[in-house]
Order: sequence, then structure tokens, then C-alpha cells
Amino acid sequence: MSESATVFEGEELSGGSTPPAEPGKAKAIVGKSPMKLAMMRLRKDKLTMASLTVVVLVVLAAVAAPILVKMGVLQPFAFNQNLLDANTLPKGPLSGISAEHPLGVEPGTGRDALSRFWYGITFSLVIALTAAILSVIIGAVIGIISGFSGGWVDALLSRFTDLTLSFPSTLMLLALSSLGLKLVQQVTGLPNGPTAQAIYCIVVLAIFGWTSTARVVRGQVLTIKEREFVEAAVVLGAGRMRIYFKEILPNLWAPLLVLATLMMPAYISAEAALSYLQVSVKPPTPTLGNVLADSLKYAQVDFFYFFMPAVLIATIVVSFNLLGDGLRDALDPKGNR
Repeated sequence: MSESATVFEGEELSGGSTPPAEPGKAKAIVGKSPMKLAMMRLRKDKLTMASLTVVVLVVLAAVAAPILVKMGVLQPFAFNQNLLDANTLPKGPLSGISAEHPLGVEPGTGRDALSRFWYGITFSLVIALTAAILSVIIGAVIGIISGFSGGWVDALLSRFTDLTLSFPSTLMLLALSSLGLKLVQQVTGLPNGPTAQAIYCIVVLAIFGWTSTARVVRGQVLTIKEREFVEAAVVLGAGRMRIYFKEILPNLWAPLLVLATLMMPAYISAEAALSYLQVSVKPPTPTLGNVLADSLKYAQVDFFYFFMPAVLIATIVVSFNLLGDGLRDALDPKGNR
């Protein structure tokens, strides 16, 4: 009788002492869920894991910054005129780096550069994260309704998406900045300060940023609505809200997660651009955008002060982009590997 190729449960090929299991009882093959497979692919991608490490450190820094400011460890608003020379430039090389000021001080004011950069991460990430969440929510709702409904509803929502894309968003932001800020103040009852300015920036980014999500979700829904579980829910008389948010939405979490991850760096860069155009949060409250915009005035006389926020923004944006690309590859079961 030829030797069987089946490996029985508990049997060792090397002829060990472990007794074999009952004849015919083959070793069970352990299956892996799509999530486990995605995590395996993600762990093998060293570039994505390095980007994830940077993103986690940035998020932890953003969470810790307000606490450190209250404890007095970070002092983003304290002036140090004694550290400036007669031309209001930092004394010493590299913006006056010292043990008390590891990244030097801000020209013109003498405020600690590290505190300004670190505290600015918090405001920039809050603006970018909130705007990304709102964009994903708006885009997901419109995309699901458009893709599932079809007909005139799909045509109307698709044309509305095209209309939103056709607006020159930058010019609209500049033209409506004062009016939009006043409207935010009236609705929220907040004074003209960093909170109202941040809310206006978030609303503006969300209003013009949901269109890409809506298009991606609509394409996904056109496929999902033909599956058996959706057809079964329709036959059983399930309501539209249940079909939208109980049947379809749970199957969209992977593309929505990737879209949100890719929106974050785009909104961080957009906030920097809005700060340069004097539309976002204004000094003395620091954001990465307005710190970089302020440093442009000193790019020639104090290049290090200009270089540091530029590198910080570039590092954060690249890390989020690489993480988004890695998540997209890991969560795509049809990708070539």
C-alpha cells in the first residue's frame, strides 16, 4: 500500500512520538478572514509601516500639545526679545538654537519655534481630520443614494456633483471669506477668533471636498446593489434607510477609510494654502499653515526658520499619502501582488 500524503492531526512527518489521530481525520485547514489577510499584507509593506509610525507619532504629538501648553512645558505665546538682535533676528546661527530653544526662536518676536510648530500641529490636524470626516460623510450619503436609486435621482445628484466641481473654489473662498466668517459667528455665537476661523475653514474644505468621495462611492454602490443580500433585503420589504446604512454602508468601510486617509494630507496642504491667502486661522494662534506663511518673510535672512515648518508639513503630508496608498493596496483583494 502506498504511503498516504495526508497529514493527520497531531502526526509528525519525522516519525516523532506523537500518536496519530483517528484514521481519516485530516488536519483542519485554518481559514483567514479578509481583515487578517489585509493586516498580513500591511505588515509586509515596510514603507507603509514606517509611514504609520510617523502618523501615530504626529497624532500623539497633536494630542499632547494642548496638555503641555497648560503645564507650561510649551510656551508658544511667550515673547523673548532678549534673544533677538537689533534687526529683530535671532542671535546666533540656525535661528538661535540653544538648550532652552531646540529649534531656535521666531524672528521678530522671539517666541519659541518648537512650541509654535508643535502647537500648530494640533490645530492643523483638527482642521484636516474634521474636514475629512465631514467630506466622507457627505460624499458617502450622496454616493449611496445616487448609486442605489438610479434614474432621475442619480442624474440630479450626479449633475449637482459636477456643478460643485465646476466652481473655482479658491476664488470663491477669497470672495466669500468675510461673509462666510460672519455667518459662522452668527450661527455659532462665537467671537471673531481662532475657533470661528477654524470652523469656517473646516466648513469650506468639506463643502468643496466631498465630490471625489461621492463619485467613488457611487461606483461601488452600482456593483453592491446587484448582490444577493441587497436584493433579498429589497424583496423582504426593507426600507431605504435600512438598505442604505445597514446593508450597503458596512461594505464600503474599506474605500471610505482609504479616502479619509488620502484626504488628510490634501487638507493639511489646503490649510497651508488658505493661511497664505489669509483665510484660515490667523496668528498669534499657530497652525502649520500660518507659521509657514509667516516664515516666508524671513526665507532669505533666516532660512532655517523657513526650512523647518516646510519640512514638517512635507513629512506629514508624505506620510499620510504613503499610508493611504498602503491601505488601499492591503484592502484591495483584487490587486496584483
